[in-house]
Amino acid sequence: MEKVSIVGLDIAKSSFHAHGAAANGSKVFSKALPRGRVLEFFGQIEPCTIALEACAGAHHWSRELSRLGHDVRLIAPQYVKPYVKRQKNDANDAEAIAEAASRPTMRFVTTKTTEQQGQSMVLKTRDLLTGQRTQAINALRGHLAEHGIVAPKGPQHLPRLEKAVAENET
Repeated sequence: MEKVSIVGLDIAKSSFHAHGAAANGSKVFSKALPRGRVLEFFGQIEPCTIALEACAGAHHWSRELSRLGHDVRLIAPQYVKPYVKRQKNDANDAEAIAEAASRPTMRFVTTKTTEQQGQSMVLKTRDLLTGQRTQAINALRGHLAEHGIVAPKGPQHLPRLEKAVAENET
């Protein structure tokens, strides 16, 4: 069997697909892997470059595979898409990831630490909650406007709406 130089790994919820290529680009293997056997499989092959699309879970797998001695590279999905040759499926996606990663001018995403991911999660959750708060306030303003109770935009004007509702109850 030829020496594997690069592996394109298409990650998903339960089944992953690995496409191994030699240094000259020829296919060495194409293999579906259940999630629970990914680390076992990569622990048995010689250290090589493993490329993944930078998507949900990719940073976790990057850290895990790096611990096994592999050089892991994450690629933004928009850079992989041009390399998909046929219909979209896991095997073709894995092959496209390997092909994209083998390009000398490819740009890679830096793997985030668990601390960086935690900070990002806090910021994204805060943005989500802020957006939901704004939606709720705007919906309330809209509903109350149907009854002639109006107030300017913004959370600072909620007390004005609350006061107007209380006055209209009596």
